[in-house]
Amino acid sequence: MNKRDLIVELSQRSDLTQSEVREVLELLFAVITEGLGKKEKVIISGFGSFQVKPRAARIGVNPKNKEKITIPATQVPTFKPGKKLKEVVCEGNELSS
Repeated sequence: MNKRDLIVELSQRSDLTQSEVREVLELLFAVITEGLGKKEKVIISGFGSFQVKPRAARIGVNPKNKEKITIPATQVPTFKPGKKLKEVVCEGNELSS
């Protein structure tokens, strides 16, 4: 399912038009992105949480010439699924509202 499919599905399940759903989704993504940009943890109860975690520097290999290179430390966004999401994905259960 891509973003467009998600918009269509949400529109069909609600009283919102596709353009209204698109606007709400864009706002949701912007709020999550801004929160992560401030290194805040974004928790969506029942779904999961997003946060920024440090990734240590490490040694890698350049695939072109097989030389070892140092990959610098960085910050990466992560997602941890909530209990309900895990149950649906791992056990194949239906999601109940």
